[in-house]
Amino acid sequence: MAITAATKLSDFSGFLNRDQSAAIFEQAAKTSVVQQLAPRVQLGVNGQSIPVVTGKIGAGWVAEGAQKPASKGTMALKTMDPKKIAAIAVVSAEVLRANPGGYIDLIRPQIAEAFAVAFDAAALYGTASPFSTNLATGSSVQEFTGTTPAFTDVYGDLNAGLSTLVNAGKKLTGWAFDNRFEPVLNGSKDTANRPLFVESPFTETAGPVREGRLLGRQAFIGDGIYDSATKTYGFAGDWSQAAWGAVGGISYNVSTEATVTINGVLTSLWENNLVAILAEAEYGFLVNDPSSFVRFANNA
Repeated sequence: MAITAATKLSDFSGFLNRDQSAAIFEQAAKTSVVQQLAPRVQLGVNGQSIPVVTGKIGAGWVAEGAQKPASKGTMALKTMDPKKIAAIAVVSAEVLRANPGGYIDLIRPQIAEAFAVAFDAAALYGTASPFSTNLATGSSVQEFTGTTPAFTDVYGDLNAGLSTLVNAGKKLTGWAFDNRFEPVLNGSKDTANRPLFVESPFTETAGPVREGRLLGRQAFIGDGIYDSATKTYGFAGDWSQAAWGAVGGISYNVSTEATVTINGVLTSLWENNLVAILAEAEYGFLVNDPSSFVRFANNA
């Protein structure tokens, strides 16, 4: 045949398959900010009873020949019950074998991320929550000042939240803010023109959670903390007043013979040559004193 143009590589596009790299554009799996700040307790399958101090022993000065004061400490028990969270992924047997784009390799971290997102939403705001308590219910609210531009006195607002806690006899041991607030913190300074947020020098900062110090306390910045309904950007408080637990870790089960509801229809995996991957975990969460927390919002 006559030559009309030089032969190009594109002429063989159907013969040359592109090399495929790893899924480099997959976002890093989110980890739970709440689980990093609140202490973890051992949680059994039947739940856990946690002793709570409700009264402390007092002391008093005694004059010569006077009666010495007597007092007693009191305690109560609060319970944490495990609640199950689960996810099912269904793929064809061909997808399981071929693993296009490394899809099968992404299922496990994506499930872990989904569990972390659901846990934080339940622990912070009670969203679709099986837990009896959450941080937003009963906590104080500190509004950020300024509307145009917003966040005109971040140092003053954060210090006001601290003041709310200490004036009520509470402590501030840590901060948790959403990624939406990170640019605000990066540009915020105190009255001595020093940056408010100080990066932790020995932690990985390129991951999904950024760790540092804020007003001398441990601070985490991550996804899933912002709440659009209440315009909440973060929380601060005494994280020893919250606790979480897990019964083991995330368990995975693969089946080719079970039935799974797909598009509202109960479907046989065996009959349709499908594979289901079931992930389950059991978590517990408890807030002893919600008034030990302040949430920071900007409803203006």
